[in-house]
Amino acid sequence: MTIKDVAKHCGVSVSTVSRVLNGRPDVRQDVRDRVLRAVEELGYMPNSSARDLVSRQSDAIGVVVRGTGNLFFSAILKTVAAEIDRRGYTMVMRFIDPLDDEIRAGAMLEREKKLRGLLFLGGRFDYSPAQLSPVRVPYVLVSYTNVFGTLDEQSYSSVSIDDYRTAYRAVETLIRRGHRRIAAVVSSSCDRSVSELRTRGYCQALADNGIAFDPALLEETGGDFSMPGTYEGVRRVLSRAQDFTAVFTLSDTTGIAALKALEDAGKRVPQDVSVIAIDGIEVSAYVSPVLTTMVQPAEEMGRESVRILADMLEKRAGAQHLRLEAGLREGGSVKSL
Repeated sequence: MTIKDVAKHCGVSVSTVSRVLNGRPDVRQDVRDRVLRAVEELGYMPNSSARDLVSRQSDAIGVVVRGTGNLFFSAILKTVAAEIDRRGYTMVMRFIDPLDDEIRAGAMLEREKKLRGLLFLGGRFDYSPAQLSPVRVPYVLVSYTNVFGTLDEQSYSSVSIDDYRTAYRAVETLIRRGHRRIAAVVSSSCDRSVSELRTRGYCQALADNGIAFDPALLEETGGDFSMPGTYEGVRRVLSRAQDFTAVFTLSDTTGIAALKALEDAGKRVPQDVSVIAIDGIEVSAYVSPVLTTMVQPAEEMGRESVRILADMLEKRAGAQHLRLEAGLREGGSVKSL
């Protein structure tokens, strides 16, 4: 794909496309919009030379956030913004839809704003080197890793919890309190992402404690990570089984949805059914009962991600991978049997 292909697609000259991509003001707005749509649809990526990139580079760090409704990212972003400012950089942020390509968004932002580096909040766990090749500046994956992918660990950095281990600990918490019939509502058990890792942790905790896996107690919402999706998922589990004593969900927001679904079905939490989740977002401490959850260290995650990126930009260190520990927050949604 070349700039000539974009020009031909739009029915304009190559120089017009060039002026649009360079932010020149001497292009009509309707033409500018048409060119930018074509760039997006055709997947065109401007190819500046390394010398040109350096000469026009700013002090900006880009932050690409997957999903506008992810409350967990809010706590990370607050710390990220403060740390970027404290270190003398400026922050350029872009929110994308959960189904959008965060790598393409980051690469476009890099070229538009002449970024020094990038932070990706949320993304895929299975990148290949070719898929990351459009990104030409140092970057950090924040809150996730490349566990299912083929990236060389020296080519990127990451800061996250161990999703598998954290889910294992959450389910083991229920088991230690006497629960053996434990349901789980997940997005997917095979999405090569966070849901698969946390489902694996759930299943392994059962196995290690001599509890047979019951497929009737595992509900997959078909890739839907939303509160309504989890609400309906809990209702479906209830339609199949009434003897479970606890529910594990992937996040605090889905845990809150589970509380509501159980209440609407006439189940008392925790007297009839216990609920545990992962995240530790602020709002989950203000529901009734307070949600018991594995708290991700959001502030530390934000602070360390900026430190690692700054270390790379300022040549103090190369790629780094940091796994932080989630801690149990005792709420009121888990009962000992």
